[in-house]
Amino acid sequence: SVCILQRTMKLACSYLVFALSAASSNAFSASPASLGVSQKLAAYPSPLHMSAVADETATSSAAKSSNPGDRDILVRAARGEEVERTPVWLMRQAGRYMAAFREYSNKYPFRQRSETPDFAVELSLQCHRAYGMDGIIMFSDILTPLPTLGIDFDVIKGTGPVISTEVLTEEDVAKLGDAENVNFDDKLPFIREILGRLSKEAEDANTSLIGFVGAPFTLASYTIEGKSSKACLTTKKMMMADEAGDSKAMSQFLDKLATMIGNYGIHQIECGAQVIQVFESWAHQLSPTGFEKFAKPAAQKAIKIMKEAHPDVPVIYFANGGSSYLELQKDMGADMIAVDWSVDMEIARKALGEDIPISGNLDPTVLFGPKEQIEQAVRDCIDKAGGPGKHLLNLGHGVMQGTPEEAVGWLVDECKRYKGKDA
Repeated sequence: SVCILQRTMKLACSYLVFALSAASSNAFSASPASLGVSQKLAAYPSPLHMSAVADETATSSAAKSSNPGDRDILVRAARGEEVERTPVWLMRQAGRYMAAFREYSNKYPFRQRSETPDFAVELSLQCHRAYGMDGIIMFSDILTPLPTLGIDFDVIKGTGPVISTEVLTEEDVAKLGDAENVNFDDKLPFIREILGRLSKEAEDANTSLIGFVGAPFTLASYTIEGKSSKACLTTKKMMMADEAGDSKAMSQFLDKLATMIGNYGIHQIECGAQVIQVFESWAHQLSPTGFEKFAKPAAQKAIKIMKEAHPDVPVIYFANGGSSYLELQKDMGADMIAVDWSVDMEIARKALGEDIPISGNLDPTVLFGPKEQIEQAVRDCIDKAGGPGKHLLNLGHGVMQGTPEEAVGWLVDECKRYKGKDA
């Protein structure tokens, strides 16, 4: 099709520019470990130069066919408005399934990519240029704001996040930074530049800009466990000690994180984000009771802080693995609830009620299937959510590494094309 041909030409052009730039420099001759950030940037072909040349040569078919309403269709849907068609974006849409993304992830460590504006902007834009989702999401991480409280972390390839700061006692919590008065421009100066540049890119592309934060329980658990954990045992012991009255470290830590996260969301909005998604990535570690006693009040506080400051900016809450207690998520204070892929969309819609806007929830593995199955899965999800324009389509988790790139295009195209069973 013309759409696929144009995408192929654009990708080929990007690679050609990348190869020529690399050949004319010593970009791949120096060890990344031996270079400082500024040296690495100087040794690497500018991603903005690459994309600018590619854009002069080939224009995305999605951008060409943009309708005026596409600029804020995702924002309107997130507020709960019925819109002219079902909008779509994908968690981890900026990810390693894309060859263009791997040109960076195979060479540069995560924090350098996410905290260097040139890199972060380019990695945020690659997927939108290729597939024309209804939103650009900032390439970053839910752990990014932790250093504002004095919590150190890194993201190790093959291991994931590793946190070295110990937070286990009330004394440990008391030693953390002042969550009320974080100066994000001082502590995280790259965020304003990244979102500011992406805001202009989103406007030029006639689409929306999505920001995101991690929910307090998820950030607390990551910190307490020090890394990803199957059982989350240390965290749960702290929860039990809190309930017994032996130590209030868990509730104190959650409260401090909720304040910081709420203010971080405000900062993203004031830097240009039009929607904020709150990721409760470790909801699968919680029983309904644990969610209700610990995770929910902290997330509600963070969301309330954002909504009180910016009531017109929609907030989406996503509890990954929380589909067994959707009824407890009705009063999160968020504008929309995103659901994971483990629940049928029709059942999720009934559990939340017709008045709660919903997002989701295709199984990410569907993207490994043939085109016809992907398109049918898109249509089924839209129909079960109430029909075109009645929800915000997403995966029920992030795009998986190894996902065929063309499959993402098929999903996005079918979502934008589908007019309903009776059309």
